[in-house]
Amino acid sequence: MIPKVYSSDDFESKFTYSGDDLGARWSPEKTAFRLWAPTASKAGLRLYKSGNINEKSPYLEIPMKEDIKGTWVAEVSGNLNGAFYTFFVIIDGEEREACDPYARAVGLNGERAMVIDLSATNPEGWENDEGVFYDKCITDAVIYEMHVRDLSSDENSGIEHKGKFLGVCESGRKTPGGKSTGMDHIKELGITHVHLLPSFDYGSVDESKPDGEQYNWGYDPMNFNVPEGSYATSAEDGAVRIKEMKQMVKTLHENKLGVVMDMVYNHVYKTEEFCLNKLVPGYFSRTDENGKYSAGSGCGNDTASERSMVKKYIVDSVKYWADEYHIDGFRFDLSGLLDVATMNEITRVVHGEHPNIIFYCEGWMMDTHVTKPIVELAHQYNSEKMPGCSFFSDTVRDALRGRSFGEEGSGFITGGGFESVLKKCFFGMPDWCKNPAKSINYVSCHDGLTLFDKIGAAVPDADFAEKVKRNNLAAAFYILAQGVPLMLAGEEMLRVKHHPDGKAEHNSYNCPDELNSIKWLDLEKPEYGKVFDYYKGLIAFRKAHGALRLRNAQDVCSHITIIEDTKPNTLAFHIWGNINGETAEAIYVIYNANKTEEEFELPIGNWHICIDGETAGTDILYSVEGKITVPALSAVVMIK
Repeated sequence: MIPKVYSSDDFESKFTYSGDDLGARWSPEKTAFRLWAPTASKAGLRLYKSGNINEKSPYLEIPMKEDIKGTWVAEVSGNLNGAFYTFFVIIDGEEREACDPYARAVGLNGERAMVIDLSATNPEGWENDEGVFYDKCITDAVIYEMHVRDLSSDENSGIEHKGKFLGVCESGRKTPGGKSTGMDHIKELGITHVHLLPSFDYGSVDESKPDGEQYNWGYDPMNFNVPEGSYATSAEDGAVRIKEMKQMVKTLHENKLGVVMDMVYNHVYKTEEFCLNKLVPGYFSRTDENGKYSAGSGCGNDTASERSMVKKYIVDSVKYWADEYHIDGFRFDLSGLLDVATMNEITRVVHGEHPNIIFYCEGWMMDTHVTKPIVELAHQYNSEKMPGCSFFSDTVRDALRGRSFGEEGSGFITGGGFESVLKKCFFGMPDWCKNPAKSINYVSCHDGLTLFDKIGAAVPDADFAEKVKRNNLAAAFYILAQGVPLMLAGEEMLRVKHHPDGKAEHNSYNCPDELNSIKWLDLEKPEYGKVFDYYKGLIAFRKAHGALRLRNAQDVCSHITIIEDTKPNTLAFHIWGNINGETAEAIYVIYNANKTEEEFELPIGNWHICIDGETAGTDILYSVEGKITVPALSAVVMIK
């Protein structure tokens, strides 16, 4: 059975190609093509005038010459910029035609690759574009997870290019009542990085249909090295989506915002139709001893990253996005299906030229059928084996709010308890993690109920004001804890995802804009505006105090003391000392998850309150000595 042979030492030795010229390499004089297809008896190239597969006839078909390590090559003279193409192979007498796995531009719905002069897609000043995170550690990041459509699709966003890359670029946009939306809102909030849900070319939205007719988060990979066409003003012209995504990145950089791409290398949209699986049958995906595809992802297939040319493909892809699009960071979806060696190769290669790019993973332990012996998988419990990668902390999420997907179950802010777990999480070191720079702390993301919906489900009798207090208590914990805070876009304005009947949706991956869009008009309501100001203040306080952004376990353990013997459902921490060369400071943090106020003894001295249950920032609100009474469902943070 061929898939089993693919993972053999003999096959790997004979057919591992190490060159950097796979795909199409354009010049004004000629374009060189190289395809990896070691099981083919014949291969060829077809050129088309259209990227639409309904226009079936190529204008040129040429054979490819067999070359080294299972590759095939061809050259076509003349300037092919804008020409569409496919590869075809003959395997066991059967012809298979597919898009180039290394395509950098595609036509409508990604069915055909396009030859591209990438330099012509660069915005003005692109050669001077730089990321925004130089000489800093990932613990200095504050990350905002956002779907491209969600930011702008609401009718009150004031954004012209709704659902588009260009919509992310727009500034000066406001609600009817004058509240900033879009990029200006994000800047005002104070985050450092915008984390974009999948923005590569995915297959679950038909790019030929009108905008907004379909919606998907995009975890359905089709062409890994191409921007998604539905986010461009034209999906037919392969150059447009590239130009507009680069313009978005450049504009965000100009506004001191980094860009993180959510990459989904663990599976593909349609197993048999994925271009590399068509050209080298089944190579990209894992199968068991019976030839059945492994499906730990829940999507029908798992990527065989342990195979040398799959690893190379993934490494090449990440490096390409960093090089060509100036991306500042990468999040790896379901990295527990990928292998440790591949993740380490990604960070080694990319950091060789881009040392300040950040990497983090959704590292759940997954059930998958690896195709080689002794393959270590890239889940959070192997985090110490991947020094360049951080990992989502479902530990802090579940301990604070309760399980993400069900309405049942509570956490510290929705019912109390979990103090022992949260003490470790405040240090940025839950049980699976020994370094705060490894822990991505969050209480809501695209997956699962939003924070405010979870609070409503877990504490159904709470009125609006009480739910806001619980929301702010959660935010004060994960934003100020050691590690790296990440928030769902709109969490800072109590985002919910409700169907017309009022039912909350925990898995809105294909729900319409009406449910998924950020409801900008909420900002005009004073009670929502106060929550935004609270988040803004928490972020400002974190950024103002290096003691909240420690880079290693030694510093954390040396400078933070847990206040023991506090009352049930409360937590307190004393952070102190000269840290990272900063002026000596002391910070005292108290969390009260009880529905009653609680009194706390303070260390000797005059303490200045900067954060309480309703107000947060760097300004001093008032000062206390000796004791402090902390209101119900509130955090208090003070400095000395």
